[in-house]
Amino acid sequence: MTATHQVRLLDDNGQSSLYTLRGERQWQAPATPAFNRRAFAAAHVVTDPRQVRDPRTDIVLDWEATLRYRRHLMSLGFSVAEAMDTAQRGMGLDWPTSLALITRSVEQARDFPGVTVAGGAGTDHLTDFRGLRLEDVINAYEEQVSAIEACGGRLILMASRALAAVARGPEDYLRVYDTVLRQVREPVILHWLGEMFDPALSGYWGSSQTREAMAACLSVIRDHAAKVDGIKISLLDKEKEIEMRRQLPEGVKMYTGDDFNYPELIAGDSEGYSHALLGILDAIAPAASAALNALAQGDRAQYERILAPTLPLARHIFAAPTQYYKAGIVFLAWLNGHQHHFSLLAGMESARSLRHYCQLFRLADEAGLLEQPELAAERMARFGSVHGL
Repeated sequence: MTATHQVRLLDDNGQSSLYTLRGERQWQAPATPAFNRRAFAAAHVVTDPRQVRDPRTDIVLDWEATLRYRRHLMSLGFSVAEAMDTAQRGMGLDWPTSLALITRSVEQARDFPGVTVAGGAGTDHLTDFRGLRLEDVINAYEEQVSAIEACGGRLILMASRALAAVARGPEDYLRVYDTVLRQVREPVILHWLGEMFDPALSGYWGSSQTREAMAACLSVIRDHAAKVDGIKISLLDKEKEIEMRRQLPEGVKMYTGDDFNYPELIAGDSEGYSHALLGILDAIAPAASAALNALAQGDRAQYERILAPTLPLARHIFAAPTQYYKAGIVFLAWLNGHQHHFSLLAGMESARSLRHYCQLFRLADEAGLLEQPELAAERMARFGSVHGL
């Protein structure tokens, strides 16, 4: 290793020392990946800090870099879950920009046969919940569903903060989803996002008890199985995901949103497996592509060898408070040269500490996910220097 592959980092006790990069990869991303699982990467957005005056309110994307990253994901075999939580939906990204993002991603996907863009349809253009009725929530869903269908995107019905605020119990959730699902053109992916990702979604499906909430959700799915491609649950609890997976109607997929346990859940067991709709796929895309390709070829051992080192990184990025994981996703994209700066919508780059980013750097290196070690070391050193390291 040369001196350019060393960088000063903080440890968990706040002490600094020189770290020497390993810079080694025990796998290669496939040139023509083929998966036997559906795999959607929830993709981040790239801001344009030069155009931002007020980071609290300004929504200015670097469209070139944002779309280039989607092409990177698509080239590795991933479909894209667009304008979702990873793109700071509800934490900086508004509905008009989301629709523009979905539209442009659909256009990019035309160059990648077999790749799908599924856009998040929600109710986030409702911002004032005072006096809100269920009809208002239904109308909001219908507006976004119609717009996404019109631009050629598939649908992910996102969990709704507005619905969580006004629903009085499971019957209100059933009424809203029943009305919306009757109208969609093609099967959709439902989205159950746990409160660790968004505290405003506490008690979703009408109960704070997971099994009661699960029963309500399963009732919706069974009533509309022909209109439901699958459900993504993000509860960070593999046992709950497996329990629900085993109760899904035939033909309805489970899409894991468990960024803590994805290797095991995707590989599956004798009774089934999960597909993937994950934010961590944005960060570990080359490794995940190689692993999923190996799994499709029947080489589970290689699949596990590739993904095992990514788990500590994923669990670190998604550590509590989990909703700030986007900062780690974007930091790694910056380290790897996919964008020219480290900044997020709403100034969210400040949501994690210098120690957090130092540990992320180590774990990404150990997983073979620093694509250009010299560039990554140089950027980490500059970042540390700005923060007094």
